[in-house]
Amino acid sequence: MKIYTRTGDSGHTGLFGGGRVSKDDPRVAAYGEVDELNAAIGVARAAGLGALDPWCQDLQDQLFTVGAVLATPRGTPAAAHIPHVREEWVSAMESRIDSLEGELPPQTHFILPGGTPASATLHLARTVCRRAERSVVPLFRDGQVDELTLRFLNRLSDFLFVLARAANHRAGVKDVPWIPGGKPSP
Repeated sequence: MKIYTRTGDSGHTGLFGGGRVSKDDPRVAAYGEVDELNAAIGVARAAGLGALDPWCQDLQDQLFTVGAVLATPRGTPAAAHIPHVREEWVSAMESRIDSLEGELPPQTHFILPGGTPASATLHLARTVCRRAERSVVPLFRDGQVDELTLRFLNRLSDFLFVLARAANHRAGVKDVPWIPGGKPSP
């Protein structure tokens, strides 16, 4: 089977379960942003996450499910055959957030994305996650996506923030605080 099909050359794509839509359809935009988020987490993993890596692999697997949910219109026969976002994924992220926050110094300022390459890429993944979440909100509002999918993405951005802080902390690198108004560099 060839990677190219030529069926999208006119600016349309097929949804899982049937139907064709424009490539700028909100559903396609949402699962495209989830795909971008998955790739950003892959970049963070390539930067070296140590003991945090298995959690990020779990996230990548779960994001494939989120993409499948977004690519499959509700009520189609295919919807009964795809995996679904699971409540325990959200609970696991919350437990991991609580665990990591227990090892981190208290956050007293807003922090600037950066530090180690792993932390910086996790911060980038967090911002992509927020964009993906914003793309899913209209689908949720229109009844095309369930609340759990939206809640998963919301919790994931929190988790990515804490993972970024943990990556810095475990590497012995302090988070860079945001100083309102900035200070001139030497």
